Amino acid sequence: MTPYEFLKKWRNVELKERSASQSHFNDLCALLGVLDPVSADPAGTWFTFEKGANKTSGGNGWADVWRRECFGWEYKGRHANLDKANAQLLQYSVALENPPLLIVSDMSRIVIRTNWTNSVQETHEFALEDLTDGAVRDRLKAAFVDPEQFKPQKSRQELTEETARDFARIAQRLRDRGHDAQKVAHFVNQLVFCMFAEDVGLLPDHLFTKMLEVSRGDPTKFTANASMLFGAMAQRGGTVGFTAIEWFNGGLFVDDSALPVDSDDIEQLLSAARRDWSQIDPSILGTLFERGLDPAKRSQLGAHYTDRDKIMMIVGPVIIQPLEAEWARTLARLTALVESAPRQTKEKLLRGADLGKRTRALTDAAAIHNDFIERLAGFRVLDPACGSGNFLYVALRSLKDIEHRANLDAEALGLPRGFPRVGPECVLGIELNPYAAELARVSVWIGEIQWMRRNGFDAARNPILRPLDTIECRDAVLNAEGLPAEWPAADAVVGNPPFLGNKKMIGELGEEYTRALRKAWPNVPGGVDLVCYWFAKAWAMIEGGQVSRVGLVSTNSIRSGKNREVLIPIVVHGRIFEAWSDEQWTVDGAAVRVSLVSFGHKSDGPSLLDGSSVESIFADLSAERGGVDLTSASRLQENRSVAFQGPVKVGAFDVEGDLARRWLLLPMNPNGRHNRDVVRPLLNGQDITQRPSDRWIIDFGTTSEADSAMYEMPFEHVHEVVKPFRETNRRDRRRLFWWQHGETVPGIKKAVAGLSRAIFTPRVAKHRLFVWAPPSVVPDSRVVIVCRDDDTAFGVLHSKFHELWSLALGGWHGVGNDPQYTPSLGFETFPFPEGLTPNIPAAAYADDPHAQAIGAAAARLNELRANWLNPADLIERVAEVVSGFPDRILLRDEVAVKELKKRTLTNLYNIRPQWLVNAHAALDAAVADAYGWGDAWREGALGDDEILARLFALNRARAFEATKA
Repeated sequence: MTPYEFLKKWRNVELKERSASQSHFNDLCALLGVLDPVSADPAGTWFTFEKGANKTSGGNGWADVWRRECFGWEYKGRHANLDKANAQLLQYSVALENPPLLIVSDMSRIVIRTNWTNSVQETHEFALEDLTDGAVRDRLKAAFVDPEQFKPQKSRQELTEETARDFARIAQRLRDRGHDAQKVAHFVNQLVFCMFAEDVGLLPDHLFTKMLEVSRGDPTKFTANASMLFGAMAQRGGTVGFTAIEWFNGGLFVDDSALPVDSDDIEQLLSAARRDWSQIDPSILGTLFERGLDPAKRSQLGAHYTDRDKIMMIVGPVIIQPLEAEWARTLARLTALVESAPRQTKEKLLRGADLGKRTRALTDAAAIHNDFIERLAGFRVLDPACGSGNFLYVALRSLKDIEHRANLDAEALGLPRGFPRVGPECVLGIELNPYAAELARVSVWIGEIQWMRRNGFDAARNPILRPLDTIECRDAVLNAEGLPAEWPAADAVVGNPPFLGNKKMIGELGEEYTRALRKAWPNVPGGVDLVCYWFAKAWAMIEGGQVSRVGLVSTNSIRSGKNREVLIPIVVHGRIFEAWSDEQWTVDGAAVRVSLVSFGHKSDGPSLLDGSSVESIFADLSAERGGVDLTSASRLQENRSVAFQGPVKVGAFDVEGDLARRWLLLPMNPNGRHNRDVVRPLLNGQDITQRPSDRWIIDFGTTSEADSAMYEMPFEHVHEVVKPFRETNRRDRRRLFWWQHGETVPGIKKAVAGLSRAIFTPRVAKHRLFVWAPPSVVPDSRVVIVCRDDDTAFGVLHSKFHELWSLALGGWHGVGNDPQYTPSLGFETFPFPEGLTPNIPAAAYADDPHAQAIGAAAARLNELRANWLNPADLIERVAEVVSGFPDRILLRDEVAVKELKKRTLTNLYNIRPQWLVNAHAALDAAVADAYGWGDAWREGALGDDEILARLFALNRARAFEATKA
């Protein structure tokens, strides 16, 4: 068919939709050079007229034409309201498999609206006469063969980021003029909602933009007019001039005062108002706007944010999957009930008993369906750290999607069409930050209205905004009386509680609050991160029957140390049914590593760990390894008081090497002692993994102020540099004993007495590395010292067996997710080979062949590494200025500087040359022999899980023997 033939046939046709639509569509296919539905797909599986079952509301399908992965197409009679046709497609979009294009036509116009989930919606309209243009026909043909050509270039996320930047500038200008930050934030939220409301047609005829335009010459007009508009939106029957205003309510417009603006503000507001606010993304709206409205978070503008897909990793297993499974069971009952009843066809009308049976079946089915919808409408989701509402919006949208799917499925069975019942009252929130709490309400309101429009329904009326007092602005873990805060009962708890490490709590929250928090939660171990209190409260809610399922985000340190203890009762008495042990997340604009933990009552069935099915998940967020739960390993008495974390300085006690040497060369102090007593080399993690930094530290240990003052120059330095810093410290001990390290470790001095050297390892590093250093060296707080000086102990620690154990029981730290080593878990639980345990002096096993073999292999490994790190032809060893300290390593020339810059233990273990592999293989074989596993090791029968299982059995046996003793 030619364009002119098509135009001649259809220009003046006045036939009704039903009688003309298929003929019009077939002719259009002929015009565009594509096969019509019957010719292309006789079976009607991917391209068909009248897609869908009969609808009880009238019509014979969900769409007049449907082409899978291309479009849903609905016809209306000439000059009909095509918005209604689009609304029908939106309502049935899910049943149509969410086609990328929704197309409506009255045979004189064709309107295409894009329907990609995360893209800004675009509209393309073609008149009948436009089809004479070949470019237009090619464009329309793309809807059949290449719908991606219509995909909008701008995502909803990009649009939301742009609008957030607009309002961040406006908010800053208002604050710069002296307006209260909270009032500015509330005013901006009102402006944001007005721009959204006019773009979705809730404010008539772009009233708000017109208000801005008429204020260009006189900004004072806007302040008065905005106040009038806010007041009208807050009450039933409000007007602005002669224009009736919908009743919004909700609390957002109760305060109708508007802040004064200037001409530049008006221009910026107009620029913002011209964006399509109907398309902003509520899942990130709150976070982005909070950064602009809260002065404390302004530095995060432009930073990353948590996207919807990440949030779904919690919302999916906690809310969506169980409800979808419940609906699947319900739908099976409905289907069986309806299909077992007599059916009416065109050839056979039901009468008498058959009609009664079908009526009863449909009535019973409707009651079952209604019960499920009632359950959804009464379903409550609590986010007890809701921030600006990201989780709440995603949860609400998910509940509404499930309800919509259930209504479509029921309608397909012949039940009456249902109107959405699930609304904002289904989400509950607790948030301490008032900026975020109000943004959470705005995000939920906007998300609700968007969902209704996107699925073909009108927004609620009278009022448009339902009050969201269920999003409370208060502390979620501690009430005003110093007791645990109460949470409202809910079906599910989800959220992303604040990430604040134990060490930072006093500094961020204050000593008084931190002390009160720990006192209020005696069952939570002391020294845990702040997020652990949310886990403890959520589990208490489950045990009390107030919550069924929980999904929370935590830093990945929840898997280790004291933090892990809050997960133990969950694992013992309940079940972690899904967990992601180590994922990247965004907190306050910064990338962090997190764990996502979903848990509930004890139940059967497999769990999911990092996307894989496992039998069970333990408190360290691992699955069974070798059939054992390593989190139950005991700290062994034989390993006690050997390994220590270095002291925590809390102040600038460290100095450059040149200054330290000047002090070391000074004459004796008035007490007849040299400064070498208190000025010692410092070893930090980077000194081990990279190159030595030549840092020294002043360490008075636990001596009194008077005795410390005898060391004149070091004490004067601490007095001038450290004391002012420590005078503001909230901890009494650190403030009063300012000349001592914040956390002294007196056990180290006792443990290294008489040793010729000691073993050091970084607490956090990519590779588990052990090195030797003299006992005069002070370990930094990020270093663990093992107080042994024999090669055998060094060899056991550097073997695969200890490395595997420490990785399995240790934590993970930082964005790089490097393994973490602690004395309590990595060392004290580890079962050394029998007869070579740390409580036995090295001399006692000096003649043991296994000890000798391990020692020889360890010494060879250390020798080879030392030669590689510091080749004799590139360095010169110089004795320190005083005795008792390690030699200094000086680089001979620039060639040495350039070469040795690359020679670090981290780089060595990254490349793992064959000589290093061989040295470790020899060491591992010697250690395997000491355990009595040598044959299995050489045969390759000792996999990682088997090694861990054997070590765990040794741990349990030794712990049992110690208990008996």
